[in-house]
Amino acid sequence: MRILIVEDDAPLASFLRKGLQAEDYAVDVATDGALARVMALESDYDLMILDLNLPKLDGMAVLNAVRPKKPSLPVLVLTSRSRVEDRVQSLDTGADDYLSKPFSFAELAARVRALLRRGTRSFDVVLRVGDLELDRVTHRVQRAGRSVELTSKEFALLEYLMRNSGRRVTRAMIIEHVWNLSFDTTTNVVDVYVAYLRRKVDRPPGRRLIHTIRGVGYELSGHTGVPR
Repeated sequence: MRILIVEDDAPLASFLRKGLQAEDYAVDVATDGALARVMALESDYDLMILDLNLPKLDGMAVLNAVRPKKPSLPVLVLTSRSRVEDRVQSLDTGADDYLSKPFSFAELAARVRALLRRGTRSFDVVLRVGDLELDRVTHRVQRAGRSVELTSKEFALLEYLMRNSGRRVTRAMIIEHVWNLSFDTTTNVVDVYVAYLRRKVDRPPGRRLIHTIRGVGYELSGHTGVPR
């Protein structure tokens, strides 16, 4: 799952990014309200963590701009404003939850999980392709009832492939969405991690789901006959 952090305090934004990445989320950061509005409207996020005190455009204005166009995007307001009026205004404007600074990261992570579990967005919490099953909230993976243990990057890669099941994805697309980096033609990191996944997901039970598309990239599909 992909989370957008909107926070102009660089050390705090870095702390949040690292903590959420350790929880197996892909994370982007916007350091001002104008950038946050663009990112939230143009990209597909599963949740936004939003500060209210932002340069260029404050958090309430971001929420006002984003909520009408992304009505089901969960928004957690994380701010130093602690007045009841601020909480009420945030929730009335469209925030789903409100947490005041200073805060416990354990509590923030629990609130993130709770928002994602509510299923208010149009995504499946549990992804299934053939006999492969991935729970995007609990980070559990099973193949034919057998538990599959994955690292955080392996999980993120598998989630991305399953979200695009039946669609051919390039190495550049994978690098951008899983590693949050620009594509470097000299790197083989995608191929290395796909090989790791195949050893854990495709063997056993033997019926291969992850296919190589020559000259393109990869495709995860439950159908047979996909070129390798």
